[in-house]
Amino acid sequence: MTTPAIDVTGLRKSYGEKTVLDGVDLRVNAGTVTALLGPNGAGKTTIVNILTTLVQADGGTALVNGSDVQRDPAGVRASIGLTGQFSAVDGLLTGEENLLLMARLRHLGEKGSKARVAELLEQFDLVDAARKPLATYSGGMRRRLDLAMTLVSTPRVIFLDEPTTGLDPRSRRTMWDIVRGLVADGTTVLLTTQYLDEADELADRIAVLDGGRIVAEGTPDELKRLVPGGHIRLRFTDAAALGSAATLIADSTADEAALVLTVPAQGGVGGLRSVLDRLDAAHLEVDDLSIHTPDLDDVFFALTGKKEKGTLS
Repeated sequence: MTTPAIDVTGLRKSYGEKTVLDGVDLRVNAGTVTALLGPNGAGKTTIVNILTTLVQADGGTALVNGSDVQRDPAGVRASIGLTGQFSAVDGLLTGEENLLLMARLRHLGEKGSKARVAELLEQFDLVDAARKPLATYSGGMRRRLDLAMTLVSTPRVIFLDEPTTGLDPRSRRTMWDIVRGLVADGTTVLLTTQYLDEADELADRIAVLDGGRIVAEGTPDELKRLVPGGHIRLRFTDAAALGSAATLIADSTADEAALVLTVPAQGGVGGLRSVLDRLDAAHLEVDDLSIHTPDLDDVFFALTGKKEKGTLS
């Protein structure tokens, strides 16, 4: 079997009496994206901090590119990049100066530094803004610069800790495209995010973290199949037809204001056909029909008990 780029076994971390990680196992294959989902305080950032050698674990083992984070932290740091939740750029410097500073810290040499900075400015569409002060940069431009600085030394594994928080939809999608490009070139990504759609768009695998443990792991489609939540949405032209349909179909829920009947989706296509056949036999016409399959919202609420919709914050 291929050696995973990230290999975590029995990871534990506590702060005083508060247990943050309680025996986490996680494996991330090279050249893939794994997303960590979980409510605030679930331990996502703690895992990232341990794997990037910023925090020491209380127990367990963690290998990144084959290097042990506790026994060989220098080896880990040599092959990784980290984009944290908050911008790490120097506001007194231009974008180009920030990148040159990072390149020199990475010992690329004067010629190598200039070449790598020029390449990154082009890759991240920052050429026109390269010599402008960061005060003129939008939030999306700052995050692109953040990620560009992470990639100065072409790390094999990058950690993205909520990289698109606070960005507008267009900037978020630009970041998604950049991440996809990195993975296509063989980079491994561990992503924490508060956006369920982001995990669905980017991740090859998702690990759901709750109470300091991984409570579910798999591809987005595999996780969606773990939970119920699918339903058929039928809209009728008048209240009388809605009432008759609600009486006819057990376990349905009627919304009289919207003239909509919601029916649990059971039995796949056969279940849908059965519902439509019963309505047809009763001469009840449906004005509109839509099918909702379980999404990552349903997975998250079912596995973590959270009630809020939209994001994980």
